[in-house]
Amino acid sequence: MTLKTRLLVVSTAGLFAAAPAVAKPLDGASTDVMIQGFHWNSASAGGWWNTVKNNAAAVKAAGFTMIWLPPPSDAASTQGYLPRQLNVLNSSYGTEAELTQALAALNAQGVKPIADIVVNHRVGTANWADFTNPTWSGCSAVAAGDEWPSACGNADSGEGYAAARDLDHSQTNVRADLKTWMGTRLKGVGFAGWRFDFVKGFAGSYVKEYVTATDPWFCVGEFWPTNYFDANNPNNWKQQITNWVDATTGSCAAFDFATKGLLNDALTNNNYTRLKASDGKPAGGIGWWASRHVTFVDNHDTGPSETCGNGQNHWPVPCAKVMAGYAYVLTHPGIPTVYWAHYFNWGLGSSIKTLMDIRKSAGLTSESTVSIQRAESGLYAAIIGGKVAVKLGTGSWSPGTGWTQAASGTDYTVWTTGTTPPPTGTTANVEFVCNNGTTVMGQNVYVTGSVAELDTWSPTTTKILSPTAYPTWRGTYALPANTAVQWKCLKRDGSGNVVWQGGSNNTVTTPAAGGSITATASF
Repeated sequence: MTLKTRLLVVSTAGLFAAAPAVAKPLDGASTDVMIQGFHWNSASAGGWWNTVKNNAAAVKAAGFTMIWLPPPSDAASTQGYLPRQLNVLNSSYGTEAELTQALAALNAQGVKPIADIVVNHRVGTANWADFTNPTWSGCSAVAAGDEWPSACGNADSGEGYAAARDLDHSQTNVRADLKTWMGTRLKGVGFAGWRFDFVKGFAGSYVKEYVTATDPWFCVGEFWPTNYFDANNPNNWKQQITNWVDATTGSCAAFDFATKGLLNDALTNNNYTRLKASDGKPAGGIGWWASRHVTFVDNHDTGPSETCGNGQNHWPVPCAKVMAGYAYVLTHPGIPTVYWAHYFNWGLGSSIKTLMDIRKSAGLTSESTVSIQRAESGLYAAIIGGKVAVKLGTGSWSPGTGWTQAASGTDYTVWTTGTTPPPTGTTANVEFVCNNGTTVMGQNVYVTGSVAELDTWSPTTTKILSPTAYPTWRGTYALPANTAVQWKCLKRDGSGNVVWQGGSNNTVTTPAAGGSITATASF
């Protein structure tokens, strides 16, 4: 949320305490789904920011809550991964004005823009290390041992990167300028969070410092595990990645390359035994710390470059098995990411959206439970959150009676419990009960939440409750039926000062059309 909604009660210090209106994706069980808002060739034709702007409403309608966008700064490479002048926001993707318009369109749709942050390395403006915008003079900004012979900084805190100067993050001025660029420059044009590139190149403790200083809505790091190509010898992929998350003290998630590699093997070789760990849990990072792992099928690096196109072909899922991959990541825990090319260029958008709708209707989250039923050659079957069942592979399996098939395709089938989601527009009644603990003259109590009918987390919500027996307040509102809704109480005094209910969001799943339920919270 923005600073504008962080309202403090100055005249009654100690009486009220401000709290965020909605939990960020890493605050708890998240329902977020992110789209990677570009592919490897997006910058080649020019005008990509305009493409993003023109598709902002479509991104929202699909159900995406975040969009990861490419490096926004001036760079020596078309794709932006050799940054040059960080504070110059004209790039191969378009002008700063076009970027700002695209971000404004996304924010207006309620989709959080996540910037690709390349801070491990940098190139000079004209020479090896003549850094400008921001300017770092001398040689100390470059870590010792870099291929630039004059590098004189301290030892690199991570792996080297041969294509550019490895930055020395131990330098105070380097860190200060990076924080200003992220927290002021990029947030100023409309970015809300960060995707850190090549985090193996510098210590995770610096990521923690940058996150603390810039307070992003969401943060995820790209940590490619060692020996990632060798599916038969994963070299403890998830341990490597989880160690990095630990180094950030959990302030940042990481892309789940462990799940990616195991899913590659399963889909390529029908070796679905790889998806189940010895403890019975999912074998990838989501089996250890699901809320800190971002799952994906392919991205701009891993995806194929020929035939079905749009990637660098580093580690692709077979083209014909992509939807089976999405049947896994969009039903399982973790925070799923969908590749732009898959959704908008391959003609898979409708099938992907069906899986996303299933995830949303069933209330699956980044922390949903997984009960693996089968994991063998040719077959994987699991029940997630007790509400969704999925089968991958050619083997025969069914969850049994009481389940309805909701999606299917090559080598995958998905079922849900109960009936299919109700038609759009059907509602159920929810009585909200808020106990504010004290009675204050001139005070009103309201409810707001994750759906439009509750004013979508607005601190100026109109959904006022009525006092029944002080300090209890009640109000009934019609919400979409059979839907998982997050909500909170808040109160305002006669001067408009606001205090939110603290802690994690409350959650209520509305009953079928015409039904009713009571949801209660105290603050």
